[in-house]
Amino acid sequence: MKNKNILATITAIAIAIAAGGYGAYRIGVHQGMQATPATGEAVTVAGDTGKKPLYWHDPMVPGQKFDKPGKSPFMDMQLVPVYAGADGDDGSVTVSPRVQQNLGVRTAIVNTGRLSSGVVAVGSVAYNDRDVALVQARSNGFIERLYVRAALDPVKQGQPLAELYVPDWIAAQEEFLTARHMQGSDTASLVDGARQRMRLAGMTDGQIRLVESSGKVHPRITISAPVSGVVAELGAREGMTVTSGAQLFRINGLSTVWVNAEVPENMAAKVRPGDAVEARSPALPGGVFKGKVGAVLPEVSAATRTLKARIELANRGGQLVPGMFATITFASSRDADVLLVPSEAVIQTGTRSVVILAQDGGKFQPVDVELGGEGNGKTEIRKGLTAGQKIVLSGQFLLDSEASLKGTTTRMGDAQPSGSATEATFHHGQGKVERIDKDEVTISHGPITTLQWGAMTMGFKAPAAGLPRNVSVGDRVAFDIKPRRDGTFEIVAISPVADAPDTNDKGMDGMKMPAVSKGAKK
Repeated sequence: MKNKNILATITAIAIAIAAGGYGAYRIGVHQGMQATPATGEAVTVAGDTGKKPLYWHDPMVPGQKFDKPGKSPFMDMQLVPVYAGADGDDGSVTVSPRVQQNLGVRTAIVNTGRLSSGVVAVGSVAYNDRDVALVQARSNGFIERLYVRAALDPVKQGQPLAELYVPDWIAAQEEFLTARHMQGSDTASLVDGARQRMRLAGMTDGQIRLVESSGKVHPRITISAPVSGVVAELGAREGMTVTSGAQLFRINGLSTVWVNAEVPENMAAKVRPGDAVEARSPALPGGVFKGKVGAVLPEVSAATRTLKARIELANRGGQLVPGMFATITFASSRDADVLLVPSEAVIQTGTRSVVILAQDGGKFQPVDVELGGEGNGKTEIRKGLTAGQKIVLSGQFLLDSEASLKGTTTRMGDAQPSGSATEATFHHGQGKVERIDKDEVTISHGPITTLQWGAMTMGFKAPAAGLPRNVSVGDRVAFDIKPRRDGTFEIVAISPVADAPDTNDKGMDGMKMPAVSKGAKK
């Protein structure tokens, strides 16, 4: 008799605990549901968070946003509020320090600085075509003596080059001297006329003064070098006859030279006229020649896909000579500071340039940026970032792909529920079977918190192995679902609530529900 009393007491206590748990569940559900004044339909309330929702959305169609609560136009469910700072509401992901360490995440600070062009090109030394002097014959005559006999001979300014005998000068000079010795009132005009004829014959003012001061005829002229340099072209030979206007010498100066540098087409935008350069030649080890970009020629070589940049270099001591090989290092002339990030932080997708922004609390967010120039491992950011922000240098590809996948961001945090991989992939719910079709099962189910779903009626893809025989229309069932690639959900396990294991509905606010037998259904 005593044992029977003890057993009855234990049974009463178990019934009281079960009733209390069920009562607590009903109170929680009642507090989480409230009727709308207009329709009386139940609206899911997210709870008193003290925050104002940013917008409302349907978890099944997260891309569509609404500015007020109500019923979803897509599914038979209420819209769910989204608050500021919610994980993934701005395309960001939250990564715990432990996972960051496992991913090898490194960060850097966006700073400002001057961007070096980083362009190096090769070219060959050539004469400066702007430093050229031509020596021509001013009258018909004969070359009696030649002082420079070979091309590329160096000459200095004022050095004699050749001596010419000019017969046409003899008559003009004799006429001038005769007019000077004549006496009369009209001799002055005759002298001026004779002097003008000597000029027309090709004599310079200095030669005319020499004839006037010496009183003698000077039929020969000595031609001198007008500039210092080398004789690039020699058109005179001793004993030859020359005509007025014939080119005798072409002299190139060597105080400055050109280097025609071949710049790759994809780097041509980084080279501008006026940019400072440094040139080095293997023929002159240790020698550095400074200059600037004189011009970028508007022509691309079809064979090499390069543009030609004309570099002007000061040639101290005439060390650089045409034909020498030279390596040119360009330095940008832009003095303004720009935003710079390490080039390894930029993700190039082909159509977009993305940088992963690191925020407080372990949050990471992909940001589209507009790129500028690049050099010495740094990339200019024209739009998308500000100085002082923290960006990710390594592991950014994993973070970018994670931020792009909706519904998977919680996997990267420490707050994920413990359990097997199946629990992290499948979503559990309870509901009532409303209709069974060939490939679809329609269920009116309660809230599924792992999907942020409220109570609603929707269709699920039937299990691949088919429904169990003990599941029929009107049954209250516990089920597990998983997402499909087409956006729908498939039932992976389903059973009547009375036959379900004692894990019960974890999807409904994490509360255990007492099993309800089929005989208790209304």
